[in-house]
Amino acid sequence: MSLIKDSTVALITGTSSNLGFNIAVRLLEQLPSSRDITLIVTSRTLPKVKESINDIKQYIHEKIPEKKNKVEFDYILVDFTDMVSILSAYYELDQKYTHIDYLFVNAAQGVYGGIDWKAACVEVLQNPIDAVTSPTYKLQRIGVESNDNMGLVFQANVFGPYYFIHKIKHLLAKDHGKIIWISSLMSHPKYLSFNDLQLLRSPESYEGSKRLVDLLHYGTYKNLKKFGIDQYLVHPGIFTSFSFYQFLNVFTYYGMLMLFYLARFLGSPYHNISGYIAANAPVSAALGKSKQAIKTGSACTRFGKEYLSYEEVDTTGSEDVASYFNKLVKEWDEKLKDQIVNTRQP
Repeated sequence: MSLIKDSTVALITGTSSNLGFNIAVRLLEQLPSSRDITLIVTSRTLPKVKESINDIKQYIHEKIPEKKNKVEFDYILVDFTDMVSILSAYYELDQKYTHIDYLFVNAAQGVYGGIDWKAACVEVLQNPIDAVTSPTYKLQRIGVESNDNMGLVFQANVFGPYYFIHKIKHLLAKDHGKIIWISSLMSHPKYLSFNDLQLLRSPESYEGSKRLVDLLHYGTYKNLKKFGIDQYLVHPGIFTSFSFYQFLNVFTYYGMLMLFYLARFLGSPYHNISGYIAANAPVSAALGKSKQAIKTGSACTRFGKEYLSYEEVDTTGSEDVASYFNKLVKEWDEKLKDQIVNTRQP
């Protein structure tokens, strides 16, 4: 019998990433064994979806075999840099599901161009902890637009997911669903200009997009509460991510890893290194161990014992950001009103 209609439904964007995978397995571990669970895996491509499902199934088999017959998998193909793809994903979910209990917004796309190795060496020599906590030597391309004529990183990491939430709000509201936005340790106000909300002129568009995530959360969570939806803001700390591997060789990768461990040993609480520890804050927030008005971070001791950190955020401009996004939502509702496409191919 299919579990899709009656089970606890969790949707994780970017499930194929290190963090996405670990959010999935930690959630499966911590949900009550009495629950049937439908896990909706997302990616831009079918091979990545299949790989993610196989990896999670293998984890269940090895680590939580008692959940083997409690989990059913589904998938949607969605590209948050393509508004038609987002609409198609909504249409597919709306046809199949009556509710969604958990939505993890794990969007983390950058437009990296490489590493300024000279600057990296200087930063590491001057302050090794800062060099692997708030690096400035990662080069990002400026002015990259999507095919929808929006800032690519802006659309991928913030507006695309926000529009997706707008479309599936009724599914989240049905059974008091929860939204968990994944922000970043580097979402500082200095990375965002209110004259460039789409981050087209920013040399730090990734960090700017995560600052937008922070402000968007604070500008919208109270209104979502009125619909019966709880929204949370978290960050995963610093961990080994696959997104930057193309710019590293075996020596620089292990050099980076060594600096991570050094930073942790010297007292940095955010060098979690492990994707499993990084997923602590997202899953804890989903399961009610956080507050909506505060940012929850994944942290650990120098010996790797995990804990949660609770952080205040400068919310200046959150209402303006929410207003801008809602205006853009209306514009895209109008543009897409006659276009519904199903992404699932036979």
